[in-house]
Amino acid sequence: MTDKSKAHILLVEDYKANVLVATALLEEFGYDYTVAGNGQEALQLIKDRPFDLVLMDVQMPGIDGYEATHFIRQWEQERGHGHVAIIGMTAHALTGDRERCLAVGMDDYIAKPFHPDEFKAKLEQQLAKLGL
Repeated sequence: MTDKSKAHILLVEDYKANVLVATALLEEFGYDYTVAGNGQEALQLIKDRPFDLVLMDVQMPGIDGYEATHFIRQWEQERGHGHVAIIGMTAHALTGDRERCLAVGMDDYIAKPFHPDEFKAKLEQQLAKLGL
């Protein structure tokens, strides 16, 4: 069984209703989390402290989730920093969205609104790859 208390998740989401749903589920599943309201805030938080997994909204004003992921991957390479798992989240769920998420360096993708069981499974799958 995964020791969820060791995993720290960054939720990057600009829509308050989605933040409430996601944080309620993260709490229910027993995860520690931090919320960033936009891509710029997420980039600063990633630089300031370690996270095991990022739930990245792809549609945000300013730095969107695709661009933020690109910056995170670039920062990891430049600093020799370990890989943080990134799951892209989008409400638009169009053909090709998953592929686009993976192409920019995300590890997985989930469409919103998501089913709690699917959400939990994706979190556990990515954290298991990290040994958490």
